[in-house]
Amino acid sequence: MSAPIVDGIPRFTGDQHLASFGRQWNKYEVAHDDEDRATFQAKTGVSLKDLAGLRVLDAGCGGGRYSKVCGEAGAVVVGADHSAAVVKAKQLCSHLTNVAFVQADLKKLPLEPASFDFVFSIGVMHHDADTKSVFDAVAKMVKPGGRYSVWLYRRNQWWQETINNALRRRTTQMAPEKLERWCKWGGWLGGLPVVNKTLNKIVNFSAHPNHENRVCDTFDWFAPQYQYHHTEEELVAWFHAAGFDKLIVLPPEKQGRVYRWVYNQNLLIGSGVNVTGIKLPNPTVRH
Repeated sequence: MSAPIVDGIPRFTGDQHLASFGRQWNKYEVAHDDEDRATFQAKTGVSLKDLAGLRVLDAGCGGGRYSKVCGEAGAVVVGADHSAAVVKAKQLCSHLTNVAFVQADLKKLPLEPASFDFVFSIGVMHHDADTKSVFDAVAKMVKPGGRYSVWLYRRNQWWQETINNALRRRTTQMAPEKLERWCKWGGWLGGLPVVNKTLNKIVNFSAHPNHENRVCDTFDWFAPQYQYHHTEEELVAWFHAAGFDKLIVLPPEKQGRVYRWVYNQNLLIGSGVNVTGIKLPNPTVRH
């Protein structure tokens, strides 16, 4: 399979319905080394010390933050993304000769199946028209005995889902420049301690400590054409059906009694369902 090489990156696809991600990752500076390492370990269940020498696939690499984490830990990394975010990812990892990128549809990756020791996808698959089809396609990249970690948006309470869907019907039709102006207001609100612990349980906006991250995260939520929310039971069933065992439902990165109660009640907008598992040596894939 051949593809044009642009800026040193094989391009098998264009941005298509994921153009907003190419825009945001190339515009905003949101990488923070310590935070990114902590988030990676929390959302994959994999320790950095265990990555050296592994062949790793970052499925939906975005701006390359977690590809960088893996590369600096000594893994041989391929970062794949459907959007032009790979340009930013390559720049971020320019000091790492063990990290390469490809722009490609995750459902049609130009990579050898069953060739990766560890495959992970953080906050990506739910932006396709069919989340499970992406999950299944990426699962085929894991070699027998290899690990697969996936983080997806959690399904919230019905009233939160109703409000979110109504808002996103409007925001996904906005010009990016107009939506960014609104997201700057979200970034401002997210910096107000009382507001960001109450109002953003009704309307999602980021409460990240850094203003630029808050604007980017809020745009990330309201811009994409597709956004689906899932349950732990649903994701666990997908892992089993794809031939994975030794599943672990990973806890949220943040802790605290109140936070965990809100999380367990599915009241925390933007939180995730997060599972990791091991590919069986001779899996029988069930549909």
